Amino acid sequence: MKILVINAGSSSLKYQLIDMEGEEVLVKGLCERIGLDGKITHKVPGKEPHKQEYPMPTHNEAISLVLKLLTDSEKGVIKSIDEINAVGHRIAHGGEKYNKSTVIDDEMLKYLEGIVPINPLHGPPAIAGIKACMSQMPKVKHVGVFDTSFYANIEPFRYLYPIPYKYYEEKKIRKYGFHGTSHRYVTARVADILGKDLKDLKIVTCHLGNGSSVTATKNGIAIDTSMGFTPQDGVVMGTRSGAIDPSVLTYIMKTDNISAEEMDNIINKKSGILGISEISSDARNIEDEANNGNERAILTQKIVGNSVKKLIGAYIAQMNGIDALVFTAGVGENDFKIRELSCDELEYFGIEIDKELNEKAPRGKEVELTAKGAKVRTFIIPTNEECMIARDAASFVK
Repeated sequence: MKILVINAGSSSLKYQLIDMEGEEVLVKGLCERIGLDGKITHKVPGKEPHKQEYPMPTHNEAISLVLKLLTDSEKGVIKSIDEINAVGHRIAHGGEKYNKSTVIDDEMLKYLEGIVPINPLHGPPAIAGIKACMSQMPKVKHVGVFDTSFYANIEPFRYLYPIPYKYYEEKKIRKYGFHGTSHRYVTARVADILGKDLKDLKIVTCHLGNGSSVTATKNGIAIDTSMGFTPQDGVVMGTRSGAIDPSVLTYIMKTDNISAEEMDNIINKKSGILGISEISSDARNIEDEANNGNERAILTQKIVGNSVKKLIGAYIAQMNGIDALVFTAGVGENDFKIRELSCDELEYFGIEIDKELNEKAPRGKEVELTAKGAKVRTFIIPTNEECMIARDAASFVK
């Protein structure tokens, strides 16, 4: 069984074709600069990557090129599109209606278009990608896999905000959570590593990248997460502030005479690591500068680590304990200093990492960081959202 996984962004489209027998990635690629001049990178394991500039005015042209390359006699891995059994689409937001992966139909598309006001960044490109795929692969089953669905069982006392209740009733303003597919993958994986049933575990997972979130999973159910109504809340991120006193924003708006749109741009695109450091939004650049003694870079690392640590502690309290702590995604997997700062002074909770192991951990590998004698097991587990999406899509193929 072969599953095509699609992750459509506003100007990009990532894809993987996965053979579900052994969950082998047959090919993966990236379409960039959609709407501009267009470029594709197509990688078949064991072969040199194929790079090509190609006009992509819309997602339709991008999908057309992807399908052409998949079936190309030299660069492809299948003879016909008919070999694709299903397409799994990453969808960031399912609103309150879609709390599990579902076959896409006209009703779903209409609903997704209706919730664009609460998902303005990720909604339109996902819809465009789905429509492009469905038009060019009409006989194939298309499955929507939602980032928000992992949080379907969070209770109202955790997802509601303490603002007038009418804003929830009228505008559906509440915590939704994001990165759910990644958190779902690594929680399942750590349970496998521990040789235990998810239903018997309390796990905190830290998906740390340019966008970051922390999730508490108790007995197999996500009970809380750091992102909220939007992917802006929680951890300090690349360009996003994370949690902040809302009165700071209104104060700046009044004193600097700026609009809501300008303020939204500041907290989403000019804050976080970039805003504090005034160096870069990339944690790797901050690490380099910190190693050279740059005080602002060192401060930035401490602020990021502290924002993660506070959430770990809060979620241990909510779960009344913890069995495993997991770091994943670009920063979580590769930035030893952020991991170290996130775990610093958590010994009271049974969390202690081996600093030498942490510093020398190989990139892109599963590594246990637990210090000798520590009660809580701590791991680096590379995320694999595409695999999770493919598994969900495959479950709908008879």
